Amino acid sequence: MPSVVSSGVRRGLMFVLSSPSGAGKSTLSRLLLKDDSNIVMSVSATTRPPRPGEAHGKDYYFVSHAEFDDMVRDGAFLEWATVFSNRYGTPRGPVEQALAEGRDVLFDIDWQGTQQLAQQVQGDLVRVFILPPSMQALEHRLRSRAQDSDEVIAGRMARAADEISHWAEYDYVLVNDDLERCLSQVKTILAAERLKRARQIGLAEFVKGMLDT
Repeated sequence: MPSVVSSGVRRGLMFVLSSPSGAGKSTLSRLLLKDDSNIVMSVSATTRPPRPGEAHGKDYYFVSHAEFDDMVRDGAFLEWATVFSNRYGTPRGPVEQALAEGRDVLFDIDWQGTQQLAQQVQGDLVRVFILPPSMQALEHRLRSRAQDSDEVIAGRMARAADEISHWAEYDYVLVNDDLERCLSQVKTILAAERLKRARQIGLAEFVKGMLDT
């Protein structure tokens, strides 16, 4: 009789990485997706315009405010929020299909979206919050991008303080003072969560069959 664990038959999970802008969650997400073929990125819908190099359906689903309103009304989002005057949401269909197929889904969302997910899918949700080494280091990272004005950076720093205040709502909290170490910790969390008893499909039947032989 094959091992349930070795067969890889399990429920998919929803793996959330949250952090203030500039703390490294996007880099960690990219590296995790590169190294782990068993997890896929959740593609959000947004009302903001595409940035250079972004593709519809790959980076985001770019929709109008009217289309976004329709999706909210139809219950098409698992979560949605307004961020810097733009709206972002997670389409329900692709996520539910991936979970049903036993694949894990990675979310790069803020605390508001995470709260909404927790209200709907508690059993499938793993929440990880990424902290910067310090607020000074965070501001330095934002300025080193050379993409935003002083006014925008000030706004991001104010928002960062609010986001960090929600750290205790997460299952795991990591400090990204070394990218490779933080990535290793993220992978360790994911590996442990995949092996949880509740996610092993057919485990009870496997044990019963073992004892009955």
